[in-house]
Parts: sequence; C-alpha cells; structure tokens
Amino acid sequence: MAGLVSARPSGPTPNRRGAAGIAAVLSLLVCGGLLTPAPSLAQELAFPQRPTPAPKSKIAIDRDKSGQKQMLVQAREIDYDYTNNRVSAVGNVQIYYGGSSIEADRVVYEQKTKRLHAEGNVRLTEEDGKVTYGEIMDLSDDYRDGFVDSLRLDAPDQTRMAAARAERSEGNYTVFHNGVYTACAPCKDDPKKPPLWQVKAARIIHDQKEKMIYFEDARLEFIGTPLAYLPYFSAPDPTVKRKTGVLMPSISSSSKYGFSLEVPYYWALAPDYDFTFAPMITTKQGPLLQGEFRQRLMNGAYSIRAAGIKQWDKGYFVRDDGSTTPGYRDWRGSVESSGQFGLNERWTWGWDALLLSDKTFLQDYNPNLSRYRVTDPLQTGTTEGISQLYLSGKGSRSYFDVRSIYYLGFSESDSQNQIPVIHPVLDYNYTFDRPILGGELGYNINFTSLTRNQANFDAISTTASNSGTCTQTADPAIKNSSNCVLRGIPGTYSRFSAEVHWKRSITDQFGQVFTPFASVRADAGAMNIKNDPGVSNFISTGDTNLVRGMPTIGLEYRYPFISVQSWGTQTIEPIAQVIARPNETQIGKWPNEDSQSLIFDDSNLFRTDKFSGWDRVEGGGRANYGVQYTAQFNKGGFINALFGQSYQLFGENSYAYGGTTNTGLNSGLDTTRSDYVARVSYQPNSTYTFTSRFRFDNDTMAVRRFELETRANFDRWQATLLYGDYAAQPELGFLDRRQGILGTGTYKIDANWVLLGGARYDLNAEKFDQTRLGIGYVDDCLILAVNYITNYVYSGNVSSNHTIMLQLSLRTLGGTSVSQAVGGTNGLGGQ
Repeated sequence: MAGLVSARPSGPTPNRRGAAGIAAVLSLLVCGGLLTPAPSLAQELAFPQRPTPAPKSKIAIDRDKSGQKQMLVQAREIDYDYTNNRVSAVGNVQIYYGGSSIEADRVVYEQKTKRLHAEGNVRLTEEDGKVTYGEIMDLSDDYRDGFVDSLRLDAPDQTRMAAARAERSEGNYTVFHNGVYTACAPCKDDPKKPPLWQVKAARIIHDQKEKMIYFEDARLEFIGTPLAYLPYFSAPDPTVKRKTGVLMPSISSSSKYGFSLEVPYYWALAPDYDFTFAPMITTKQGPLLQGEFRQRLMNGAYSIRAAGIKQWDKGYFVRDDGSTTPGYRDWRGSVESSGQFGLNERWTWGWDALLLSDKTFLQDYNPNLSRYRVTDPLQTGTTEGISQLYLSGKGSRSYFDVRSIYYLGFSESDSQNQIPVIHPVLDYNYTFDRPILGGELGYNINFTSLTRNQANFDAISTTASNSGTCTQTADPAIKNSSNCVLRGIPGTYSRFSAEVHWKRSITDQFGQVFTPFASVRADAGAMNIKNDPGVSNFISTGDTNLVRGMPTIGLEYRYPFISVQSWGTQTIEPIAQVIARPNETQIGKWPNEDSQSLIFDDSNLFRTDKFSGWDRVEGGGRANYGVQYTAQFNKGGFINALFGQSYQLFGENSYAYGGTTNTGLNSGLDTTRSDYVARVSYQPNSTYTFTSRFRFDNDTMAVRRFELETRANFDRWQATLLYGDYAAQPELGFLDRRQGILGTGTYKIDANWVLLGGARYDLNAEKFDQTRLGIGYVDDCLILAVNYITNYVYSGNVSSNHTIMLQLSLRTLGGTSVSQAVGGTNGLGGQ
C-alpha cells in the first residue's frame, strides 16, 4: 500500500508536513561527510604533488585550491604508499572538513579505485548534528556509491536507526538490510533494552529523487514484541513538507452504519493547493465518499469539503412506531466551505458555508473531513451549523465586526422556518486615546437585522408541553403568556443602537475611590411582523417603527480598608453604586432576540445594565451595594468573599416586565429588593481551590441558586467536582428544581501512565447520564489511550451510546484511532 503514512499538512503550504515516517535517518551517504557532495574528503587526502616521504605526524592540515575551506586530519600516523597509490591514516583518526567530522581507527583512500574506506568504531557527525555509527564505511570519492556495515544512526530529531548493512547506488538509492527504526530514546537504565516501539524491516529503501522511503517485510514491535505485520508500506522523506500518498487509516463502528474503514489519500497537487479523498467503507450503509480541496493564496486560504452516500438500508432510520427520522432517504450528504483572507494587518474577511441533505447527516456519520466532526464521543457536538460572510477589523483602541449569518439546526425538533436569517449584525466600539473631562470616553454601535418565516413559541407549562399547543395549534387563544413565550417573531426586524459612555476614577487623600459615570443610548427599530396564530397575544403585528432613548448617570463608591498582620493582609472594601435614569419604555413592543439569557450573580451585580444584549435596556433608578473581603496569607493562599444586593430606588423595575420572552422574571431581580448574591473563593495553597456562588431569597434566605466548584492538584492526582442546584423558574419553563454533580479525576501512576475518569449525575432523575473511564500512556515518542464512554444524545436522533475508543500515535509515523460502539438505545426500528 504505497504511501501508507504520507504527509498531509494542516494547510496547503510547503513549509508544513505531516507525520513522515522514518526517513529522517535515511539520508545517509547523500550529503556532507558521507552526506556532503564534492569537494570530498577523499580529494583532500590525495597524494601531494611531489613524492616526498610522509612524516609520522599526528596532525596534518591542508586547504583546497581556493583557500576557502580547511581540512584537519588528526591521527597517530599518516602513511603514503606510493607503490599502491594509497593514503592511510591510522590510530584514533579524526578528520574535520566542511562542518562535518569522521572518526575511525583507520581511514584509507585508494587513488586507483577512488574509494574512501573507514573501519573500526567509525563515527560520522554531520553539520546538522546527525550522527552515524558503523564498523566499516566504504564510499566512492563522489559519494554516489558505497556501503556501511553494522550501521547505527542518531538524528537530531531524536530518531534512531540501525542496520546490518547499508548500500548506496546510482547516487540515488540507499538500501538498508535488516533495518530497525524508532523515534524513542533508549532506556537510561538499560540501553540494550528494546524501545517502546520500533519498526523492523528486511529492507528499507530510500529513493532520494522521489523522496520516498519503502519498507519491505516490516513488523511493528512494542517492547520487543511484534504486534503488527506489514508486507509493504511507505512514508515520505522527512525533508518533504507535503507528499502525495495514503494517510493513516481509521476504524470505527456504529449501530447506524456498522463497521467502517476509512483510508484517506492525499494529493499534493502544487505548492499552494492540495486535495484529500477519504472513502469510508461501511458494512451496513455502503461507501461514504468524502473529499477536501484546500488552497493557500498570498493573503489567505480557503477550503471546500464534500461528503455523500447512497444508503443501503434507509429503513434503519424508521422508528418503532413507524415514523421516520430525517435520515430516511436514499441519498445523503453535505457540502462545506470556509475561507479567511487578510486585507491588511488589521482587517480580515472570510466565510463559512454549509449545505446538508438533512439535518442529522453529520450527527449520524460524523465525517472525518467535516469541520463539525466530533472527535470525542463524550461531546455531543454543536447543535447548529453556521453559514456566514464576515468582515473584522481591530485597532489599538477599537474593534469592528460585521457578518451575515444563516443558521441550520441539527436537531429533529428544530424547524428551519423558526430559525432566523441574520441579514447583517454589526458591532463597533471605540475608546478615545486621550482623557475627556479627565476621564475615559468611548462609544458602542450595534446594528441587527433579521428575518424569520414562522413564529418560534416555547412552552413554559406542563399543559403546553404535553399538548404541543405552542407549536401545533392554530387557535391564538391557546397561545398566551401563561403557557408560552415568543422566542422569535415571524417577519423582519431591524434595530440600530448607539451608546456613548464616560467614566472617571477619583481617589481622595483618605483612599476613597469615587467613579462618576454617564452614558446616553439611542435605539431605532423597524419591524414587519407576520400575524401568525397567537403572535398578536405577545406583540403588535404589521409594520411598526419605534425609537427610544436611555440617558444614565451614576456614581460608584469604594473604600478599601487594609490591615497588615503578621500572618498576611486583610482588605475589607464596601462598594456602593447609585444609578439614575428614566423608565424603560415600550416594553413588549420590541422583539427580544439577543437579551433572553439573564443570570443574576456576583459577576453582574455592579453592571449598569444587567441585560445580556441590546434588545432590552434596564431603566429606573437602582442602587447596587455590597462588601468584598480579601485575605492574603504570607505563606501563600487567599480568601475572597463578596456579598451584595440590588435595590430598585424609583421608577419601574425592568426585570418585573418579561416582555415577549419573560426575561427578568424569576431572575432574583424582579422585586424591589433583589435576591442576595454571594461568592466565596478559598485557596489555602497551590493544591486546593474552592469557589462557591450563591443566590438567596430576599425574604426567606432560601437558596435559589448554588454552585460549588472544587479543584485539587496533588503530585500524582487531580480532581474537579462541580455541584449545581437551581430552583424552579416556571415563568421560564423550568418547572422543577435542577440538581447535578459533575466530577472528573486523573491519577498519574508514574511519569508516563495516567488513569482518568469522569461522570455526570442527575440528582433529580437519580441516574448517571455521562461517564468516562480511561487509561493512557504519554511520552516523547508514544501516545496510547483506551477510554470507555457512555453518552446520552438529546438532539437529533435521541440515543444513548456506549463506546470503547482506542487512540494510538507514534511520533514521526502518525496516529490513528479505533472506536467501537458496544451497546445503547436509539428508538429506531432498524436496530
């Protein structure tokens, strides 16, 4: 199989290469010393012009005719045999020439045959650091032909090779007989012990012109034990950055397509572009064909990927109840493209594109060349595909980004008509480089325009969830704020927003820090909302133009009290923030597309506007206050705690009005006095770290939200434990309390072996929904890992999967993986 481990670079550029195999050692007899062409060492050892007797000296120095190169020959004696036209250097011979050196017990140059013969503990050190050992080296004076007996070679890249004999002919071919190659360092305690892995071959042939290495009758051994036999395989010369040939194959299995074997073939078509063809042969569904074309241009690169299959058994994708999934079709496939180009050092533009036959194709087949490929079965992968065209620029104090986006849902529950198309979304921010009124002045701009064909409702009650009223009924009376939220409006919505902001920090003589701030924001929107069933219960339909503004002024106050003790330093810092502004206007008249996520915790307690996007804007007078405590210990470690609350001073509370999506309700901010939020972080030393976040009810102090993260890092093991407890939020559709534990751990058995495990436990369902156990070995020449993974997929074809995954990587030869599905359920009739 020619080119079994060919070199496919990560980009079509000549200065990158993939795993090239063992050719690093096979350029022997090609360049300087043994490896550098003329002028040769043999020419320097030729007879002097006048036949005078040679002295028995230890050192002889000569120069070439140009006088630019110098050769140093050091030996116990140098003999000139004029009868036989022979020059001999005997006894601890050391020859230095052109950056290379050769050491031997004896070196003889035969002028008649024009051959250089070195014997006895021969060591050749090349200019690039490569070292070749042998008992006998015999070369022609132009180095086109020759042989080495009992060869051993150490390369600068820590690869090693040995052979009983190596021969070179025609100035191009080097043949190693009974050759051995490894990229592993010898055992320090016992250098004669077999390395972790090595390749033994009856013959290894290096074709210098073709820049390929061929292995015949080869065996892959681990710790001296043969594990794989290959009658023939090849690899590119390590001097080659990109080489046409077969890439490392991979094996996988799935209940959907059975067993599969993928053998990619890579074509280095030109220095700036290449093509990879990767057929994946499956036992149940037939061949899946994949291809990728890549090209690098002067200012960027692009790629085009495609995959397709004509399924042998589309009936597999029929459910037990007779209904079909998106995979129930004869032909399935995908086309992808991506590119990015630099206009100059600050501006780039590019695109991503995706076209699918059906929404679950990538999930079912997981094509190796796809940018959406899931490489770890523990991950469920992305839930949507993105096609976009973008332009981005970054200055020293500014940022610009504009892009047009088309989302493609991968879940069976996704309705493409309910997913918006973003015409463009534009963001720009700039901060002036000089103080304005003694403070920092800047501005932000956002423009968003989108279209959605059909309203996107989401059920927030048990009745709506069970009956499907939010998505199926045509009765507008059934769809209302008591059982649904309007996640996305049908029609077209465009909004332009601009905000100018200023702040200045002033520290007085007592250490008090006053930060006055001010901002002015304006929004203008135009919308044409379709009158889909139920939409008018949430927002006005038809054409609407809206304008709103929000001026804001405020003051933040901090007064850190510092106490220095014998054991460390304590800091207590009261923080208060007062904000004055008018009420938020037109709540519910504006669609809410980008401000639906709101989590009130310590991270946004002192944010002026706690909404996550631009479609909502916080209004009314508000005070945010709290206290922060920090203790730094002299021997290392610290404690940090924050406790605070937010208070609606006057006007209407924006978070008490949910709008079309109920954003703000059940958030802890929807009452005059908000819930209390807190954070406690404790790191006693470099081993342990504890971080907890709380949200307490403002009346009963009941825990509404609690997160605890613990990390431990010992000499041999690491562990992470994350616990989450979240109260019900019925206004947002979370009808029950949610609790879960996620734990991961690794144990380092020794310098190379490691055990790992992970699990996620749903306390409400009282079951594990994700587990992982594995063992791995990692060093400079070998990566070996075995994992047993269980995973539940909740999007697309809902299923539970149990997978065994083997990963193997040999330095310089490449890596591969084998994944085996060992069980699971998917609710399909085809299983």
